[in-house]
Amino acid sequence: MRSTFLFLSACSALIAVGMGAFGAHGLKSILSPEMLVVYKTGVTYQMWHALGLGLIAMYQLQTPQSKLLYWAGWLMFSGIILFSCSLYVLALSELKWLGMITPLGGITFLAAWLLVALYAYKQSK
Repeated sequence: MRSTFLFLSACSALIAVGMGAFGAHGLKSILSPEMLVVYKTGVTYQMWHALGLGLIAMYQLQTPQSKLLYWAGWLMFSGIILFSCSLYVLALSELKWLGMITPLGGITFLAAWLLVALYAYKQSK
């Protein structure tokens, strides 16, 4: 499917909006202020990286053979799962050990953006 990353981007953005609304309306009185910040961080990063994944999808339509974009897309999506989902579960369950998973998501985000930068650099030559 040529638009896999566009599909994943749209689904991730949809879920981010839903999670944000759930947090703002359903969790405000349940979570501690500290855990609400953790939850909101998950929503924020999910939305920004869903948009980043959409950007990757758009560029991949122009250069479908690019391995840099292919891996950037999968790293970006993996980061959404590892980073944002671990923060959601951490905030809702307060299982502190989940905090060890979150940095793995951050690393995958960094790697994805690095690959996008390398793609852009190669395109400018």
